[in-house]
Amino acid sequence: MPTLRSRKVSQGSESVLSSPVGGSRAGSQLSSPSYFRGEQVAELLAGQDTASDDLSSEPESDTGSDFEETLKKGRKQLATVAQRSPVPKRSRQAISEKKIVVKKINSAKQKASPAPQSVKMPKSAPQLSRRPKRALTDKENDMMFSDSDQDSSKISVSVSPSKSLMQLSKRPKRVLADNNQTTEKKVRRVWMDRDHEVSDLSVTIKPHKSAMQSSRKPGQESKLNNSAQNQKKDANNLFEAVKLAKSAMQTLVDEWLELYKQDKETGLLELLNFFIHCCGCKGVIASEMFQKLQNAEIIRRMTEEFDEESGDYPLSMAGPMWKKFRQNFCEFIAVLVRQCQYNVIYDEYMMDTLISLLTGLSDSQVRAFRHTSTLAAMKLMTALVDVALNLNVHQENNKRQYDTERNKSAGKRANDRLEMLLQKSKEMLQNQEEVENMMNAIFKGVFVHRYRDLIAEIRAVCMEEIGVWMKRYSDSFLNDSYLKYVGWMLHDKQREVRLKCLKSLRHLYESKEISQKLELFTNRFKDRMVSMVLDMDYDVAVEAVSLLTLILQNTEDVLGNEECECVYPLVYASHRPTAAAAGYFVYIKLRRHYDATLEETIAKERGRRSTNGEFIKLLLAFFLESELHEHCAYLVDSLWNHAGSVLKDWEGMTELLLEEIGDDEEGLTDQEESALIELMVCSMRQAVEVHPPIGRFSGKKLLTAKEKKLQMDDRARLTEHLIVIIPQLLAKYSADAEKVANLLRIPSFFDLDIYSSKRQEKYLDLLLKQIRDIVEKHTGIEVLEACSRAYYILCNEEYTIRSRVDIARSQIIDTLVGIFTHSAEDLLHEVGETDEDNLYTVASSLKRIAALYNAHDLSRWELFDNCYRILERGIDMGDLSEQIIVQALLCVHFHILWRLALISDYPVTKEQLIGLRKQRNMVLTACQHGLSNISSQVREQSFILLCDLLVIFSAQMTKDGNEELRPLVFTADVSLVSELLSFVMDHVFVEAEEDGDDETVKIEMLHKRRNFLAGFCKLIIYNMVDLRTAADIFKQYMKYYNDYGDIIKEMLSKARQIDKVECAKTLLLSLQQLFSELLQDQGYADRASVQFSAIKDLGRRFALTFGVDLMKSRQSVVSLHLDGMKFVFQRHRGFDSPLNLPFLDVLSEFSCKLLRQDKKAVLAYLDKNYPAPLGAAPDEWLPLALYRKSLQARGDDDTMSMISGKPSSLRAKRVAAASAKRRRMEVSDTSVDGAWMHSGGSSQLGRKLATPVLTSTLLRPSQWDTGSLHSSSDQDSEKGSESDFAHSRSWLGSQNRNKQQNNQVQKNKVVKNRSRQKVRKQQLLSLMEEDGEDTDAGPMMSDATSEHSDANSDINLEPLSRRGRAGLLQDLFDSTILDIDDF
Repeated sequence: MPTLRSRKVSQGSESVLSSPVGGSRAGSQLSSPSYFRGEQVAELLAGQDTASDDLSSEPESDTGSDFEETLKKGRKQLATVAQRSPVPKRSRQAISEKKIVVKKINSAKQKASPAPQSVKMPKSAPQLSRRPKRALTDKENDMMFSDSDQDSSKISVSVSPSKSLMQLSKRPKRVLADNNQTTEKKVRRVWMDRDHEVSDLSVTIKPHKSAMQSSRKPGQESKLNNSAQNQKKDANNLFEAVKLAKSAMQTLVDEWLELYKQDKETGLLELLNFFIHCCGCKGVIASEMFQKLQNAEIIRRMTEEFDEESGDYPLSMAGPMWKKFRQNFCEFIAVLVRQCQYNVIYDEYMMDTLISLLTGLSDSQVRAFRHTSTLAAMKLMTALVDVALNLNVHQENNKRQYDTERNKSAGKRANDRLEMLLQKSKEMLQNQEEVENMMNAIFKGVFVHRYRDLIAEIRAVCMEEIGVWMKRYSDSFLNDSYLKYVGWMLHDKQREVRLKCLKSLRHLYESKEISQKLELFTNRFKDRMVSMVLDMDYDVAVEAVSLLTLILQNTEDVLGNEECECVYPLVYASHRPTAAAAGYFVYIKLRRHYDATLEETIAKERGRRSTNGEFIKLLLAFFLESELHEHCAYLVDSLWNHAGSVLKDWEGMTELLLEEIGDDEEGLTDQEESALIELMVCSMRQAVEVHPPIGRFSGKKLLTAKEKKLQMDDRARLTEHLIVIIPQLLAKYSADAEKVANLLRIPSFFDLDIYSSKRQEKYLDLLLKQIRDIVEKHTGIEVLEACSRAYYILCNEEYTIRSRVDIARSQIIDTLVGIFTHSAEDLLHEVGETDEDNLYTVASSLKRIAALYNAHDLSRWELFDNCYRILERGIDMGDLSEQIIVQALLCVHFHILWRLALISDYPVTKEQLIGLRKQRNMVLTACQHGLSNISSQVREQSFILLCDLLVIFSAQMTKDGNEELRPLVFTADVSLVSELLSFVMDHVFVEAEEDGDDETVKIEMLHKRRNFLAGFCKLIIYNMVDLRTAADIFKQYMKYYNDYGDIIKEMLSKARQIDKVECAKTLLLSLQQLFSELLQDQGYADRASVQFSAIKDLGRRFALTFGVDLMKSRQSVVSLHLDGMKFVFQRHRGFDSPLNLPFLDVLSEFSCKLLRQDKKAVLAYLDKNYPAPLGAAPDEWLPLALYRKSLQARGDDDTMSMISGKPSSLRAKRVAAASAKRRRMEVSDTSVDGAWMHSGGSSQLGRKLATPVLTSTLLRPSQWDTGSLHSSSDQDSEKGSESDFAHSRSWLGSQNRNKQQNNQVQKNKVVKNRSRQKVRKQQLLSLMEEDGEDTDAGPMMSDATSEHSDANSDINLEPLSRRGRAGLLQDLFDSTILDIDDF
């Protein structure tokens, strides 16, 4: 096999092998690989021994230990051996003693050779492990000689190691031959006195090829095949050992290394075949193939034996075993090089051959070869990098020893040691050069070509390993020649490649020393690295932010303000790992501007206990500059992992808030105080709740014991500190509504038991006093709701402080109710102009009462009557402000909810039900009147309350055993639903320009309108209003898709779950309404107008919502087509085309959702009931022609629509097929006048499908014969463009012939009726028997066949799957197909 470079020829390696009988000499020049010691074999000696099979020797160790002893023993043995002629010197490849057998052959006659002599090592010498030896044939053992010059020209000399093998642990022993027969052998031993090394060679002199052929034995071919099989078995054993990790990689490598030292070729073949098998290839590199073929030919043969059908190979397979195999594979390569680093890798045989094979495999077109060999080559390169590093260390140590020895005085200096150290240094330099050559070969032969491979995994492997090289061996690899590859691949399209590049760079930038060397690379690719923080893949974005953080830490002024500003907004990202990485970046950036020494000085001067004051101010400045004040919780969560100690410094934060600032000192501004309070509250929430804010986590996180303990400690610490401080903070900021609202959230994080356990009741009284003062002082909704929430938390029944808090709450409610009652009586009894002061008193007291009513039951104060009287006056007379009416509506609404909760928990009386129903009706009437109020706030509040009350008092309230509440169930009438729908159309589907130019106002208004739409859609999907009311919303789907598309789509999905047919008809109704509006505006439908195109686009979008499983929507789509036809041809009684005829273009968008057989049925129905008049102009009827063409078009394979109806067994498939053959789609002879949209009354949602008609497969109805003829002829007709239909009247003229054929069918029908009925009876009985045999066919029924059908449908669908027994019996005894009298 060719190698990467030519082998060196050492001096003294050339010698002449002389014949013992004085014949001609055959010369042989041998290459000598460079071993660790660098010596060569000097002398070749031979001996004879009849017991040559027992010859064994100790394998040479890497360090050359026990060499002198072995040499002495060998010389003693050689003293008794007859001298032979000198033979060629042998390289140091062989490790064990080899055998040389020479056999002389004369062309005329053969002469008997003397008995071979052998040199036998003493028994005291170390022995090889016992392994079965291969019995060699004569042709393999003998060395052929010729006495004459003519024959000597046909002699070839080869030097090869013996075939003795080592046994790997935990693997079966190899059997390398069929028998263990011992043959004669002539052994020569090789000694070299100069280098004190021993090496054994097996020299075989082979005759010319022609001579070999003439002397070949018949059984030789079979032995070669057995050898190939044994090699395959050996490679499989090594592959299995690595895959299953039966033993440590160190043991496997040591055993292979021992085998390699015994027989290089056999060991190398096992290693090469191991790599071939790791690629997933079952082929084997045989010995002959290895010796005779080039790499390219070997790889070609392996490719031919590769199974490319599956495409799977070990590195691509899933599962824990194959994942472990990848780790073991990489570890095996690393250990292999580490164990061979002192001698074997320098023998110019193993590494050269292996690198050559891997280079060739990496260029293969087979992905398995390319991927596996690239990974192996990259790991091999990494292992060589470690070897080079070790050599550098040894060189430095050797140089230090040499310098130390040389600096000694002349008397103490050891010249022999200096010479040894110098020689050792030369050898290490030579070895270093060899390793660098190997690395250069791998880099240029594999990496340079594979880093841009088509497969992303291969590119990722290259990027991962080059990062390792640059990190470990920075002296050689950390330069622009290698860094450029990583920089280029930052632009790769695959996420895993970009991710590996960033990880490789991150390992480099972790070192400050290395970061300084990357200045040129950083400036060149800085823009790309900064842009990757916005990568579409979250993992890449996180890695990019982490990389920039390291650059910020370990470099100076590389990242400017512009680059940093690209990272800052990511602290508010919804992806938590990205936000946390950005938070660490911000933390490092802020720490650069923080001077700890200065902070300690300032803290001492101002008497602060905390030293984080200045850092908190820096954090506040960052928060305020980001201008995203509402997202403080996300900022805290981003900084929590790295700046948690600062964020938990609540003592330092309260010191800043309560600090008294002198005239010359600079304190916090009002904006900074608000931001600090919000930051403090958010940090408390993070510490107590221990979960990220909404949008940054999915599911509930289970806390560990350590996290729970930390949570409890943080909660106790903040409670003990804030219990004392919170009254002071509320007193200081009581006039600021925003600050007070945030401060009132703090008690929700308290451990309220500390009030009792620590005897802190006085601070509780101070807190309650401050809350009451805030309630009496403020009228803002946010502040009042915060106070109500604080009362609710403090009134928890689990704590002993509840009674104390309840008394304080009752006192404030009594005060508020008294003020409201007095001022309300004065207001209701006033005549003429109302008092402004009294109106303000009523409004402010109602706001406070409504805020408390939301969280506390105030029913015992009987506020309903006064509130409803105010409502009646405000709505009827209109002399009250909108604030009073809105708060009164809220109060009566809360009153009903608290009463309903009371009677739901306790036994209810009839009087209570009657009273609650009366109050509910009063509130509903007031809210319905409020929908037409002049005030927009009143209208909006009335709409929200109506939607909530309709849901609360729907039929669902009687579930869970609450039948006694049935009298409270309320169903909205048509007028109420109409008013609600009008509100939605007037307040939701409006143009955005009406909101002004302020983006904040636009966002708030959009949020409000989305809530309105969601409230009404909730009534539809919970079946509280008729589904047809959604038609007005569906027709806005395309126009307002950006604002409400998600809500409308969700409502459509839920509506389809309720009733597919009704939902489809509602979609059709919305299209019909849009088309009717177009006719009213234009007088006719211009098919080329923008408005008509918008309707078609909407229809196309509706068609897409039916999905790809056509069976599920079969009945609904057919009903949609039938009702669409009726709408088009309604009230058409003339020769002219209908006014609604262009609507067929919209209907054509749904033709692709019809099954093939349903298209035929719909087309037959169209031709029968709505034929085009004879002699009509094609241009006028063009939409009809196009619609017919859409029904004739060949759809997709219907098998894809049978997903939901797969038979569960083979017999079920046969039954389904037989049932499908017996059932045919039949067009009803009767038609129903009028479209569905004009049908009286609302459609019921619980209707069943029309009974399918069962027909015989033997006697097909006559109308199907004609229908099938028409449909097949139409299907086979040539499909043309619109112009073809415009100028073609073939199908128009065929309508007359169709009528004549129908008449003939009616005549024949009477004649065939009797015979058909007899056949039907027999088949019906057989069907009944089949149904009785198999009752498991029920699950095969499709959703479409079980769907409710319209009672007016004129077409029955052919069932594609078998229905249940009850449904089948109903069909069997249908009076329309079965003559009961004759039966």
